Amino acid sequence: MNQWRKTEVDGWDAWIGETELLAVTVVPELGSKVVSLQSRKTGREWLWRSDKPLGNEGYGSSFVAGDESGWDEMFPAIHAGAYPHHPWQNQAIPDHGEVWSRAWEHQATSSALTCRIGGVQFPYVLEKMYTFPAADTLHIEYTVTNLSGAPFAFLWAAHPLLQVREGMKLHVPPELTEIEVSYSEEGRLGAFGSKQPWPLARSTSGESIDLSTVEPNAGRFAEKYYFTSMLGPGSGYAGISDPATGEALMFRFPADKVPYLAVWANYGGFGGNYHVALEPATGRMDELAHAFRQGEAAVVPARGVYRWYLEAKAVFS
Repeated sequence: MNQWRKTEVDGWDAWIGETELLAVTVVPELGSKVVSLQSRKTGREWLWRSDKPLGNEGYGSSFVAGDESGWDEMFPAIHAGAYPHHPWQNQAIPDHGEVWSRAWEHQATSSALTCRIGGVQFPYVLEKMYTFPAADTLHIEYTVTNLSGAPFAFLWAAHPLLQVREGMKLHVPPELTEIEVSYSEEGRLGAFGSKQPWPLARSTSGESIDLSTVEPNAGRFAEKYYFTSMLGPGSGYAGISDPATGEALMFRFPADKVPYLAVWANYGGFGGNYHVALEPATGRMDELAHAFRQGEAAVVPARGVYRWYLEAKAVFS
């Protein structure tokens, strides 16, 4: 049986939930950030940690001014920008959204941790509940409640920065065969909006790149891209595996509510950091106004709710 217990991480109050196979550590005061996701069978830590102290500079601050570690929630947008539609037109959304930089309310029982936060510029409540439906699986149930009388558009994406090493493999549904570039350091994959085949892309200098294989930490490259296709029924998954150990981490989510998938692959080109993030997302291309114009933003009806889940499953050889 899993158990949630209070602990402390670098001076911050935290909660650990664990089974015999998996352990997760959450710091509600730091944006309800997951700072550790560990396979207890092997001791493998899946989440990447920078050498910065845990913490951030508060609401409206830049993500890179914080610790840049672990697994944050990006909501109601990813890039800083203006809300695109009445009645909140031009209301500012900060970098990586409103919720990663603030303390969440939380409540723990023996079997669940529930975290909750309200909007700053917008009338919503975002809630998530962590449970373990199986010893190898962490389940996170999300609910956005719109407190207003107008529809509310948003982007949500998970942001789990994963520890990687060269040769690890990314796994996505087979129907995902094309990507669109949101960011590419040195323009290796092209400018914003450039499209490339998956998994074998071609750099602007003509080099073939296997995007499904983790590259070495060359200190030069970093890319953020979205798959161009929406996920179909039964295709809400993505994963990363380590051929050297046979271990894998698989994410599952409902494609009807979370229809997009993004990848952030940082091979030393951004901040000198080395990590990869698999990012299930409710919309595409990071900026809410762009997603809204393209019809690729999620919308909560007036006085309505929007629910989804994300599962992380540890796989052993």
